Amino acid sequence: MWRGSDGHLRLLLDIDEGNRYYFRDISWKGNSIYETKTLSDVLGISQGDIYNQELLQTRLSFSPDGRDVSTLYMDNGYLFFQVDPIETAVVGDSIDLEIRIFEGPQATIDQVIIKGNDRTHEHVIRRELRTRPGQKFSRSDIIRSQREIINLGYFNPEALGINTPVNPQRGTVDIEYTVEERPSDQLELSAGWAGGGRGVIGTLGVTFNNFSLRNFFKKESWSPLPQGDGQRLSLRAQTNGNFFQSYNVSFTEPWLGGKKPNSFSVSGFFNRFAFGEPESTTFERFSITGISIGLGTRLKFPDDNFISNTTLSLQSIALQNWSQGLFITDDGQLVSDGNYYNFSIQQKITRTSVSDPIFPKDGATISLSVQLTPPYSLFRRDRDDPQTETVQERFRFLEYHKWRFDAEWYTPLVGKFVLRVGAKIGILGAYNQDLGVSPFERFQIGGDGLANQQFGAFNGIDLIRLRGYEENELEANLLNGRVVATPIYDKFNVEIRYPISLNPSSTIFVLAFAEGGNSFRSIRDFNPFDLRRAAGAGLRVFLPMFGTLGFDYGFGFDKQVDPNAEGNIFENFGRFSIILGFEPE
Repeated sequence: MWRGSDGHLRLLLDIDEGNRYYFRDISWKGNSIYETKTLSDVLGISQGDIYNQELLQTRLSFSPDGRDVSTLYMDNGYLFFQVDPIETAVVGDSIDLEIRIFEGPQATIDQVIIKGNDRTHEHVIRRELRTRPGQKFSRSDIIRSQREIINLGYFNPEALGINTPVNPQRGTVDIEYTVEERPSDQLELSAGWAGGGRGVIGTLGVTFNNFSLRNFFKKESWSPLPQGDGQRLSLRAQTNGNFFQSYNVSFTEPWLGGKKPNSFSVSGFFNRFAFGEPESTTFERFSITGISIGLGTRLKFPDDNFISNTTLSLQSIALQNWSQGLFITDDGQLVSDGNYYNFSIQQKITRTSVSDPIFPKDGATISLSVQLTPPYSLFRRDRDDPQTETVQERFRFLEYHKWRFDAEWYTPLVGKFVLRVGAKIGILGAYNQDLGVSPFERFQIGGDGLANQQFGAFNGIDLIRLRGYEENELEANLLNGRVVATPIYDKFNVEIRYPISLNPSSTIFVLAFAEGGNSFRSIRDFNPFDLRRAAGAGLRVFLPMFGTLGFDYGFGFDKQVDPNAEGNIFENFGRFSIILGFEPE
């Protein structure tokens, strides 16, 4: 160490790295429950592997993926299990290990105690637990119980505590879960300008995520509403008078009957749009009324992360001189008048292992759904050629099969950074090719996925956002100069997220994304590699009372922009979008 001529202190480090060492013989001592081969397979270290002390301790004590010897024993009740690796010999550049095991007796769960729930009823938490009195102690069951409590959304995940006081004399262990309640209800109160001649649109919506229907008529339970049973009640109204009205109500009971995780949901809605004076010949009106009933259950095979949901939907659609919508047949006919009926059943299978619904750090959610209507045209052998029928006659009773695949995967990166990878594909098909694909229930990809949220859920199509692109900037979305919906779409994205605050009262994180997607008019045109690409950044703020708020700025690389167009590159290729209340698809 010396001082240089510039006055700075100089430091020279001489490093002797020494020799690289390797694992040689690994033996086990004290194991009687599991065979040596089983323990060696879990350890996953072979003779000749580079000596890695950190990997050795991880595989013996605790590995995030559950591949370690301690988890093997502790999932079978051996809470008192201990393991100690001893270096018995060093021969040249190789090390011999003797792994000494103290298995101890099995521990049984005595009491399961829940503390801190001053609003949520205890049975709502207890029914989600995998640890029950009388069972053998299992570390994996505790980790799974922790995840289920967090996924309820009623408690602060950062404050969740788990304590396991042991009684060695009795060979038992108590499990104490300490929770901290956080607000989970949401309020939507807003007003927006709908444009010239339409005026102001007002919105009032409330969602009670921890509602209690059984205490509805008990005055003492209103504080301010009956809560604590884990039910969900949502009410929403949006209107500006004659031009637009939307009313939605839904109720979900996650444990129908209280003994098994079978969810029951019922919802109804009415949406109405109108232009012009009712007495005039140019008056335009679109309305849709619907009701749905759903039943969900948690499956046990292949594992209990799978959930099955079956939903029966009944919808009535009425059009009068409607030229504003996206309802166009494959041959370009505008669907503007008539009454249409949409009776369908949807089956959805989902597997989720996400640990936190607000800011997931690991896990994945994968779902596959199919929505079917009766094949009416197959029963009508005496019908005329569909090509000679009017649009109203062809599609009076909608028939289709609709498939959707959605996947999201999360994994932690360096520090607090989290990687999210997503994929979505949707296909709408027809039973009768002569009849064609239904003009309703299609997809529109592009924009922020909120275009119809200014006026409420449109429900005639599925909106899929594509950051960096407007709807009219995708070629397949244009037909005869009109923006339409398409029967096929795909979208893939990658996000890197970083949390600024994980406070339950305001969860804030920033993200950078790369995204690609496209729409297609037929299965013959479908090409998953033909994508409209974009990249950008965004911000999310989750407030318990208002849901998810934020924005994204996306830069579309594949836009067809006139080189003589006015504006700079960011104005022509960039797009700013907002998120209000929920994360769009």
